[in-house]
Amino acid sequence: MGRLTTHVLDTALGRPAHGLTVELWSADGVMRKISSHVTNADGRIDGPILDGDAFEPGTYELRFFVGDYLKASGQALPEPLFLDIIPIRFGIAEADGHYHVPLLLSPFGYSTYRGS
Repeated sequence: MGRLTTHVLDTALGRPAHGLTVELWSADGVMRKISSHVTNADGRIDGPILDGDAFEPGTYELRFFVGDYLKASGQALPEPLFLDIIPIRFGIAEADGHYHVPLLLSPFGYSTYRGS
Protein backbone atom coordinates (compact mmCIF):
# COMPACT_ATOMS: atom_id res chain seq x y z
CA MET A 1 0.00 0.00 0.00
CA GLY A 2 1.12 3.53 -0.68
CA ARG A 3 1.64 6.34 1.79
CA LEU A 4 2.21 10.07 2.01
CA THR A 5 4.61 11.63 4.50
CA THR A 6 6.26 15.01 5.06
CA HIS A 7 8.68 16.83 7.30
CA VAL A 8 9.63 20.46 7.70
CA LEU A 9 13.14 21.79 8.33
CA ASP A 10 13.80 25.40 9.34
CA THR A 11 16.93 26.15 7.33
CA ALA A 12 17.33 29.63 8.88
CA LEU A 13 17.60 28.19 12.39
CA GLY A 14 19.13 24.87 11.36
CA ARG A 15 16.56 22.68 13.10
CA PRO A 16 13.29 20.82 12.56
CA ALA A 17 10.16 22.98 12.53
CA HIS A 18 8.24 21.84 15.62
CA GLY A 19 4.56 22.74 16.08
CA LEU A 20 3.82 23.67 12.46
CA THR A 21 0.28 22.94 11.23
CA VAL A 22 -0.02 21.01 7.95
CA GLU A 23 -3.32 20.36 6.19
CA LEU A 24 -3.96 17.83 3.42
CA TRP A 25 -6.52 18.75 0.76
CA SER A 26 -7.91 16.85 -2.20
CA ALA A 27 -7.47 19.00 -5.31
CA ASP A 28 -9.42 16.83 -7.75
CA GLY A 29 -12.15 19.24 -8.86
CA VAL A 30 -13.64 20.86 -5.75
CA MET A 31 -11.10 21.48 -2.97
CA ARG A 32 -11.85 19.24 0.04
CA LYS A 33 -9.94 19.19 3.31
CA ILE A 34 -8.92 15.65 4.23
CA SER A 35 -6.94 16.10 7.45
CA SER A 36 -4.95 18.43 9.67
CA HIS A 37 -1.71 17.64 11.53
CA VAL A 38 1.00 19.29 13.63
CA THR A 39 4.71 18.54 13.28
CA ASN A 40 6.51 16.88 16.18
CA ALA A 41 9.92 17.75 17.68
CA ASP A 42 11.60 16.14 14.65
CA GLY A 43 9.56 18.32 12.24
CA ARG A 44 7.57 15.28 11.12
CA ILE A 45 3.96 14.19 11.30
CA ASP A 46 3.47 11.18 13.59
CA GLY A 47 2.65 8.50 11.03
CA PRO A 48 1.61 8.78 7.41
CA ILE A 49 -0.65 11.66 6.39
CA LEU A 50 -2.42 9.39 3.93
CA ASP A 51 -2.25 5.61 3.64
CA GLY A 52 -4.29 2.42 3.46
CA ASP A 53 -7.58 2.52 1.59
CA ALA A 54 -7.58 6.34 1.65
CA PHE A 55 -4.38 6.46 -0.42
CA GLU A 56 -5.51 6.87 -4.01
CA PRO A 57 -4.01 8.38 -7.16
CA GLY A 58 -5.08 11.96 -7.71
CA THR A 59 -4.13 15.58 -7.17
CA TYR A 60 -3.52 16.77 -3.63
CA GLU A 61 -2.36 19.88 -1.84
CA LEU A 62 -0.41 20.19 1.37
CA ARG A 63 -0.84 23.54 3.10
CA PHE A 64 1.94 24.49 5.47
CA PHE A 65 0.95 27.21 7.96
CA VAL A 66 4.42 28.68 8.26
CA GLY A 67 3.35 32.16 9.39
CA ASP A 68 2.16 30.94 12.78
CA TYR A 69 5.31 28.84 13.18
CA LEU A 70 7.63 31.71 12.21
CA LYS A 71 5.95 34.13 14.63
CA ALA A 72 6.38 31.61 17.45
CA SER A 73 10.05 30.91 16.56
CA GLY A 74 11.37 34.14 18.08
CA GLN A 75 13.04 35.32 14.87
CA ALA A 76 13.03 39.04 14.00
CA LEU A 77 10.47 39.24 11.18
CA PRO A 78 8.81 41.97 9.14
CA GLU A 79 5.08 42.64 9.44
CA PRO A 80 3.34 41.46 7.39
CA LEU A 81 5.33 38.28 6.97
CA PHE A 82 6.71 37.49 3.53
CA LEU A 83 5.45 33.88 3.82
CA ASP A 84 2.29 32.82 5.62
CA ILE A 85 0.63 29.73 4.11
CA ILE A 86 2.60 27.66 1.61
CA PRO A 87 0.46 25.45 -0.65
CA ILE A 88 2.21 22.61 -2.46
CA ARG A 89 0.05 20.91 -5.09
CA PHE A 90 1.26 17.56 -6.36
CA GLY A 91 0.02 14.43 -8.07
CA ILE A 92 0.01 10.85 -6.84
CA ALA A 93 0.22 8.46 -9.79
CA GLU A 94 1.38 5.22 -8.12
CA ALA A 95 -1.19 3.60 -5.83
CA ASP A 96 1.54 1.67 -4.05
CA GLY A 97 4.22 4.41 -3.99
CA HIS A 98 5.78 6.27 -1.08
CA TYR A 99 5.33 9.99 -1.64
CA HIS A 100 7.43 12.07 0.71
CA VAL A 101 6.96 15.84 0.31
CA PRO A 102 9.41 17.71 2.58
CA LEU A 103 9.54 21.47 3.06
CA LEU A 104 12.80 23.33 3.59
CA LEU A 105 11.83 26.68 5.08
CA SER A 106 13.24 30.10 5.90
CA PRO A 107 11.32 33.35 6.51
CA PHE A 108 11.98 34.48 2.93
CA GLY A 109 11.98 31.30 0.85
CA TYR A 110 11.30 27.59 0.67
CA SER A 111 11.96 24.54 -1.45
CA THR A 112 10.47 21.09 -1.81
CA TYR A 113 11.04 17.89 -3.75
CA ARG A 114 9.80 14.32 -3.90
CA GLY A 115 11.85 12.57 -1.28
CA SER A 116 12.06 8.95 -0.25
